Amino acid sequence: MKLLKDILYGVSLSAVSGDTNVLVNQIHFDSRKVEMDDVFVAVRGTITDGHEYIQKAVESGAKAIVCEELPELLINGVTYIKVSDCNSALAIMAANFFDNPSKNLKLVGVTGTNGKTTVTTLLYNLFKKAGYKVGLISTIKVMVDDTDHPTSHTTPDVITINTYLSQMNQIGVEFCFMEVSSHGIHQKRAEGLHFAGAIFTNLSHDHLDYHKTFAEYRDTKKRLFDGLPKSAFALVNIDDKNGLVMLQNTKAKKYTYALKSYADYRAQILEKQFNGQLLKLDDNELWSKLIGDFNAYNLLAIYATADILGLEKMETLRLMSELENVDGRFQYYISKDKITAIVDYAHTPDALKNVLVTINALRTGNENVITVVGCGGDRDKSKRPVMGHIASEMSNQAIFTSDNPRTESPEAIIADMEAGVEAQNTKKVLSIENRRQAIRTACKLAMTNDIILVAGKGHETYQETNGVRVDFDDFKEVKEALDSQN
Repeated sequence: MKLLKDILYGVSLSAVSGDTNVLVNQIHFDSRKVEMDDVFVAVRGTITDGHEYIQKAVESGAKAIVCEELPELLINGVTYIKVSDCNSALAIMAANFFDNPSKNLKLVGVTGTNGKTTVTTLLYNLFKKAGYKVGLISTIKVMVDDTDHPTSHTTPDVITINTYLSQMNQIGVEFCFMEVSSHGIHQKRAEGLHFAGAIFTNLSHDHLDYHKTFAEYRDTKKRLFDGLPKSAFALVNIDDKNGLVMLQNTKAKKYTYALKSYADYRAQILEKQFNGQLLKLDDNELWSKLIGDFNAYNLLAIYATADILGLEKMETLRLMSELENVDGRFQYYISKDKITAIVDYAHTPDALKNVLVTINALRTGNENVITVVGCGGDRDKSKRPVMGHIASEMSNQAIFTSDNPRTESPEAIIADMEAGVEAQNTKKVLSIENRRQAIRTACKLAMTNDIILVAGKGHETYQETNGVRVDFDDFKEVKEALDSQN
């Protein structure tokens, strides 16, 4: 148990009713988890407002309530703390509760529309290969050195983050690489954390259902860099015009990387093949199994970060040559009929375009590109026609299908995608709601040397419809479909 006043250290308090010099057990923002002597923080969410569950938390034994509005009835023996922002208060309290674990390791945050998972995962793999104890907090999973924990959010809640960071402290983890999403920044999930550095990959159309405007989306990302201390580093891609925006107000030491512009770290693509590409980094050549311009940027960000954090350059290049593709990121399979299937998480217009540009740059022109793609339900609707346009324009055949429909009608989502298809491309488009059937149809249409891209879900091993998740793995589905044709 810990003293409430110690947990509240650094929180801006508007009013206090009761005693803060009391021992408390755990912190919760979900009233269903509250037990005797816990603290309940009444966070206002996008769907529910924690203030509606204050009484329930008290009845469950909460010793303290943190809220933005004090309830009319204050119960004797319960301490009520009024704050201006419960999300911010929760972040600081969670860090204090676990003795600020991010201070005891080098935590590096990675933000941007695309590339976050690849950069964080490969940095984790690189530093593991270099002999360090390392942590990873990503879309795919959380790693506490060698221990694997599944995750469901790009940026977990602040209690979960600090729990894992505390576990990392206990086993002597030196570096942790963490994806930091715009949702996570906006909801203050990155507050209370001490970052040793931050990386900006790129910015393109995404999450405008949540942030409403591109400027708001960009400025939310920027807050990660604005909050960095002087002791930290800020590494940005300046081939993206938003890279310099990220650096405008940061106190951190500034570094840049680019393929096209003058920068502190530069790379050049010398050769491209389906099984990898040859890069020139700092006048040294690197053969990497990761292909595409987007992966050249990812690899350059990894190389720069490793250098900034003190790894020896030639050893870094040697270890980078051993790095494999991240699951669901340009993950490919070649069938006995020499049909190439590529599974990629591309779920934004920019990511889909990047993957198709890469595929079209590698093909000879004699093979067909068949793209299977959908868009998620209950998410940014404005990107759907753009995705439909890109898939139909840049493929010989496009099959529109379900992604994770969630609570929306799959037919309506597909119709939104179809609205972006230009007249000359309508004959190239099929719409098949069932994703398994769409993938199997693509495999049946494919001939020797053709390329099938299955985009949108990548590493996900489920499909979500009306709150129900069923097992579904794009890579397994396309592999089984191709193998069954032999």
